[in-house]
Amino acid sequence: MSAAALLALVVAAVAAVVTTGGGAVSRRRSSAARTAPNHHTREPSAHTLRKAWTPESWVASLEAAAKGEPGHLQPGSNPSVLPGPVLIADRDNNRLLLVDPKGQILWQFPTPGHPIPGPFRMPDDAFFSPHGRHILATQESQATISEISLQTDRIVWHYGHPGVAGSAPGYLHNPDDAMVLPNGNVISADIMNCRLLYISTRTSTLLHVYGETDPYCYHEPPLRWGSPNGMFPLTNGNWLVTEINGDWVDEMTPAGKVLWSTHPPGISYPSDTNEVRPGVFLVAAYTKPGVIEEFNAQGQLLWRYAPTGRNALDEPSLAMPLPNGDILANDDHNDRVIVIDPHTNEIVWQYGVTGVPGNGPGYLHKPDGVDLAPPYSLTMTHASTMGIPPFEG
Repeated sequence: MSAAALLALVVAAVAAVVTTGGGAVSRRRSSAARTAPNHHTREPSAHTLRKAWTPESWVASLEAAAKGEPGHLQPGSNPSVLPGPVLIADRDNNRLLLVDPKGQILWQFPTPGHPIPGPFRMPDDAFFSPHGRHILATQESQATISEISLQTDRIVWHYGHPGVAGSAPGYLHNPDDAMVLPNGNVISADIMNCRLLYISTRTSTLLHVYGETDPYCYHEPPLRWGSPNGMFPLTNGNWLVTEINGDWVDEMTPAGKVLWSTHPPGISYPSDTNEVRPGVFLVAAYTKPGVIEEFNAQGQLLWRYAPTGRNALDEPSLAMPLPNGDILANDDHNDRVIVIDPHTNEIVWQYGVTGVPGNGPGYLHKPDGVDLAPPYSLTMTHASTMGIPPFEG
């Protein structure tokens, strides 16, 4: 063999060893990343995200994987009334579900067959973040807020002490409807502490508290709030606050100035009021029988859905408008999520069997919150107009 040929063989052997070793190291690192503790989870860089992952591509990949699978809707449901999948906080099943318009389960957290993460129990509301890469879930009964990465299926941030209510820094008492803002910080109602919170996700500190922290909740905004259970964005940059005690809804600026307060007509327990369009608001009454209605800032009734008898709602806690004008709602104690056509007052889509709790496909157990998948999710559609509190930490 010539010297040149011998040299070529040596070079090829070395290259093979280097290539094999590099692959083994790469696989070991990948495995370590998957098993890293939640609080050490690292997100891919913004550059990688732009090239390799978007919330829309995530939804599309889930839909492709479920193509051809059977749906689990109730008879009479029309999938075309929804613009895309629905995120459901299935509270008493300790899970979040993403269900497509045909009733197929596209995604679930925690992943089936995996243990429930320690701080994650009984999620009562969940919303996608403005960039669509995370979901923020509140767990009222656990006094905790959890942020979940959709790329890792891990809790990457949480606030509160699971199962321990309180009012000191780092504690919550029945947090409700927490949302991520475009700047990455979080706002949340804190029902039993009678206050609204603005929280830094970078330092996990309170940047601002709206109202006095007090166990005696009554309506005197902005100094006091009557058990606030929702703080939703308006398209004018302000916030819409719902107070249980006294049945109040208030428009508040990000700086905390209250512009008006009114009573949703004929409702004794308003829940999660949000905007249909400028000047028109939508609220659910957490009562039995339940009510869903639209009203204006003067407290005038514009539309009401309040069926009776076997069709009655049972403590619905959130209703939100769909792009086509229909209404999406979770009917908590009827164990279902529904879409209502306000022109006919008929249910045109339903996931979950009315009054029958369960955890199999097509069943829910006290669903307590809904959102639409990207790009139709609440904070994504409000991202450009969402008011940012003028308080820095």
